[in-house]
Amino acid sequence: MTVSPQTSVTVEFLQLPHGRGLPPPAYQTEHAAGMDLVAAVPDDAPMVLAPGAYGMIPTGLVIALPPGFEAQVRPRSGLAAKFGVTALNSPGTIDADYRGEINVLLINHGREPFTIKRGERIAQMIVAPVTRATLVPADGELSATARGTGGFGSTGR
Repeated sequence: MTVSPQTSVTVEFLQLPHGRGLPPPAYQTEHAAGMDLVAAVPDDAPMVLAPGAYGMIPTGLVIALPPGFEAQVRPRSGLAAKFGVTALNSPGTIDADYRGEINVLLINHGREPFTIKRGERIAQMIVAPVTRATLVPADGELSATARGTGGFGSTGR
């Protein structure tokens, strides 16, 4: 099987004072698409999400994406499958001109409180190129398709 080459982009980062000593985002396997983000909560003050509760989890990380790129913050499948914890605004978008701290909005859909400890992997970040669209008014009607105006559930279950 032929595998297409991966592209690479350089992204500068800084760790804020409350993130110092934590590992920087890292790919866990050779072909992983996302880098894991970790929680920068204090050692002596883990964050607890009650069932149904959500909270903003700091990462202590600031990045400088080059123009033409974005970062998406996505859930970690293991947290969702094992505990019912996921990113609420998934995917969260980090624009190339944002220079603030990356925070992860997690929600606990599970039945038990979920404790987030310092250094725990809480989400994954994917860096991707951005394509910007130019919208132009249609002259009359849009082209016809077999699907037409069929929306939610129109092609099956």
